[in-house]
Amino acid sequence: MAASVAAAARRLRRAIRRSPAWRGPSHRPLSSEPPAAKASAVRAAFLNFFRDRHGHRLVPSASVRPRGDPSLLFVNAGMNQFKPIFLGTVDPRSEMAGFRRVANSQKCVRAGGRHNDLEDVGRDLSHHTFFEMLGNWAFGGEYFKEEACSMAWELLTQVYGIPVERLWVSYFDGDPKAGLEPDLETRDIWLSLGVPATRVLSFGPQENFWEMGDTGPCGPCTEIHYDLAGGVGAPQLVELWNLVFMQHNREADGSLQPLPQWHVDTGMGLERLVAVLQGKHSTYDTDLFSPLLHAIQQGCRAPPYLGRVGVADEGRTDTAYRVVADHIRTLSVCISDGVFPGMSGPPLVLRRILRRAVRFSMEILKAPPGFLGSLVPVVVEILGDAYPELQRNSAQIANLVLEDEAAFLASLERGRRIIDRTLRTLGPSDMFPAEVAWSLSLSGDLGLPLDMVELMLEEKGVQLDSTGLERLAQEEAQHQARQAEPVQKQGLWLDVHALGELQRQGVPPTDNSPKYNYSLRPNGSYEFGTCEAQVLQLYTEDGTAVASVGKGQRCGLLLDRTNFYAEQGGQASDRGYLVRVGQEDVLFPVARAQVCGGFILHEAVAPECLQIGDQVQLHVDKAWRLGCMAKHTATHLLNWALRQTLGPGTEQQGSHLNPEQLRLDVTTQTALTPEQLRAVENTVQEAVQQDKPVYMEEVPLALTAHVPGLRSLDEIYPDPVRVVSVGVPVAHALDPASQAALQTSVELCCGTHLLRTGAVGDLVIIGDRQLSKGTTRLLAITGEQAQQARELGQNLAQEVKAATEQLSQGSQDVAEALRLSKDIGRLIEAVDTSVMPQWQRRELLATLKMLQRRANTAIRKLQMGQAAKKTQELLERHSKGPLIVDTVSAESLSVLVKVVRQLCEQAPSTSVLLLSPQSMGKVLCACQVAQGAMPTFTAEAWALAVCSHMGGKAWGSRVVAQGTGSTTDLEAALSTARAYALSQL
Repeated sequence: MAASVAAAARRLRRAIRRSPAWRGPSHRPLSSEPPAAKASAVRAAFLNFFRDRHGHRLVPSASVRPRGDPSLLFVNAGMNQFKPIFLGTVDPRSEMAGFRRVANSQKCVRAGGRHNDLEDVGRDLSHHTFFEMLGNWAFGGEYFKEEACSMAWELLTQVYGIPVERLWVSYFDGDPKAGLEPDLETRDIWLSLGVPATRVLSFGPQENFWEMGDTGPCGPCTEIHYDLAGGVGAPQLVELWNLVFMQHNREADGSLQPLPQWHVDTGMGLERLVAVLQGKHSTYDTDLFSPLLHAIQQGCRAPPYLGRVGVADEGRTDTAYRVVADHIRTLSVCISDGVFPGMSGPPLVLRRILRRAVRFSMEILKAPPGFLGSLVPVVVEILGDAYPELQRNSAQIANLVLEDEAAFLASLERGRRIIDRTLRTLGPSDMFPAEVAWSLSLSGDLGLPLDMVELMLEEKGVQLDSTGLERLAQEEAQHQARQAEPVQKQGLWLDVHALGELQRQGVPPTDNSPKYNYSLRPNGSYEFGTCEAQVLQLYTEDGTAVASVGKGQRCGLLLDRTNFYAEQGGQASDRGYLVRVGQEDVLFPVARAQVCGGFILHEAVAPECLQIGDQVQLHVDKAWRLGCMAKHTATHLLNWALRQTLGPGTEQQGSHLNPEQLRLDVTTQTALTPEQLRAVENTVQEAVQQDKPVYMEEVPLALTAHVPGLRSLDEIYPDPVRVVSVGVPVAHALDPASQAALQTSVELCCGTHLLRTGAVGDLVIIGDRQLSKGTTRLLAITGEQAQQARELGQNLAQEVKAATEQLSQGSQDVAEALRLSKDIGRLIEAVDTSVMPQWQRRELLATLKMLQRRANTAIRKLQMGQAAKKTQELLERHSKGPLIVDTVSAESLSVLVKVVRQLCEQAPSTSVLLLSPQSMGKVLCACQVAQGAMPTFTAEAWALAVCSHMGGKAWGSRVVAQGTGSTTDLEAALSTARAYALSQL
């Protein structure tokens, strides 16, 4: 019996791993208890259980935007925000460093990347792109297997009242290849809790060994499963809860090493748990979705949702219900966390999700335009209490969804027109061109999914050139690979083992407070103090700890204290050098410093031997540091000025600065106008000119929690935390009654700053672009660079003014007008590429493009006038007849064509060919054949005969043609033209 059940369960588990479809519970009641609690009560019961019964700290869900983790598109598991603890890199002064036992409900998105459920959503009854992960954690051995299993069993059976006979468990069966023994300890724990041996199953590493990624902390896991069949027939197992015991680390070479500290990481999907507790057929039947499904039916006047899948779902109506309900949840959560639909990375994934929802709602459910946005309040009603950011941002979410939906519908209509126009040019058996389909796709201009393009063609009975499309996709992939920025080689780094060894030895975190030891002299210059320190540890390039390093060796130095600023908070690392005390003539260059779990690692090159215990003196590169300080203070002022200009809803999304320039990403409803950019600059300039003092002070983190207007990012801050306040002492700024943080720049920041704003000198925004809808990136420079940018902007403005005046004076000469048009074109390129104020660039470009249109209009008028004059001269020179062949002066081929056309208009029965000699022997040719002379006589053949005689080429139609050639014997060319024409007439 046990063997057959285990085999059946194994098959079920593998199927679930591939596509976890909810097969529907039996109709046996879970218990005789009253009706099951709502989803909100299930979530609350989980959190209260761990807080009240087992002393866990409740932490809020992290944003679905990964915090400092480029390997993830979205947060996809509850453990993501705790990675610094697992990796040993958590700042020892941060609140997180004090976490021992923690519980929360984490917002997760699995769409794109390693975990991608997007295409499965709607097809079955269980997949979601957004879901909530209930989890509890124990860090550093706070508790381990026995406590974790006991708590989980207690919650499921005693609090939620799930019948014991419907629960199965699995444990790790070992991996001989990796030298891992079976986790018999976990097996015995389950048996001691009363789980029958027949319902305790073992599986290998694919099922019961959990890994964070290709490298990093990992360990055996035990899973709790629920039997949907309820004892009737073969078990139907679905995973409820995964308990991971992190006790190993996967090294870069694939080997496993024991972790210095063990952790517990558990995760249980709320949606699936609620379905079990509410006795529902699927997650979509729970109260997490039923209000949305009802709203969809009401808004679309569609048939009611019946929960059908596969071939039973006629017309894919129920599939569309599930897609729309799931996707609007994902859109709402992501937008509330600052991820907006866009063109790359997570924003592109979100754009696809939105367009997929629009397609299903409009094509299948026949939803009216703007329908998706109307569902946002329903999502907020369901999830807003658990995640208040949804309530705060509900209006912005609805507006962005509505705007993007409208943009997609406009693209769809334009795409239909392009398809129809293309089809009119195809033969009956022709395939639809791959190039056109590609231009319509998400990889092209309009953003229509390729499967939608194929569907639209299928409806018209046309086949797409799929081979050509595959070729284009490969070419695009190759192009992207070439364009991709080279991956920067990561510098020396302390891994989890090195950090664990330092902690085992009791090495205290690096004292980096000397980085703030600088002062302002009366003359306005800054004095940076040196710092003496002791070498505590040395590391080779591969991270191996050594007692000494030799001449020319690149190495990592760990000191007991440092005045170097290690890269963090968007500010570039300091650079400089160190010397051994007593040997000041030998410099050890320091290229960078970085934070590794509270330790500052200095990357240096040793010109001579250096060993543990040496006393050294550190010197930062003063010019570099001062440049960073000016840019960092300017970034704070810019952030404040943006809120002053655009409103308090403007939030910083990230920044980076070095001595050359600063970059600031902010949320904005629309692109900034030139007037807004100029107003922001003026606000910063005013603060700089006032030379306000900059106050910096470390305060308890709790004091900053409820200060109106205080700016902080979604980051883990140390406690105490450093507060930077411009113009107002920190104590006054943090007084809630003062409202000072609403009127000046007050931010939580660990960076180094100027002591007075005047040293910023000036600030110029030199670039802005929308990263995605709702997020704008600004580039800015300060000081002398900013002044030079302003001067260049003024010089270009003077040139634009001169061009405007010259154009206003008018011109009687085509050549002069053409020269002015070219000058305007060169000015456009200069303004577009120069380092200058962005507001001024945008204004000047608008002016120049208007001037260019006026110049082109003036050229056309002059050319028409010139053509009319030459036409009259030619008519007077030639008597009426079937042929005019002559020479005429013309500045361009377009003028020559105009003369030919005007001649034919005034003499309709005459065929005309004109030659126009240019410099260096070049000759222009244009001709038109009278309607009565065709079809034996064509303009294209006539021009070709003449231009070939001149060693040139020709092009055109049967009626009008043109060409070029080179000759010094115009009479011979004219004779050829006359002879050919007479032979055809």
